[in-house]
Amino acid sequence: MGSEIIVIPAIFIGLPWLILHYLTRWKTAATLTTDDEKLIEDLYDLARRLEDRVITVERIVGADNPNWRALAADPLQSGLEDRNQESLRRIK
Repeated sequence: MGSEIIVIPAIFIGLPWLILHYLTRWKTAATLTTDDEKLIEDLYDLARRLEDRVITVERIVGADNPNWRALAADPLQSGLEDRNQESLRRIK
């Protein structure tokens, strides 16, 4: 009988109160303002323009050197970068 007095109010009062409490917290949470939406649109436009620029640069470099992707993928194999210990010792 003693535990029923605690369990019944907990189920019928405590649980709905807990659910309603977090529902109101969720509804009052910060949402995107018009300034935020404009900032997101501006950032998206900037990213799209930068992507277009990168594509243009890749097209130009590809016209000058068709094998540039292979060189960029492995600089050690291409001879553009020397990672041996002798060159590192000379730098120090």
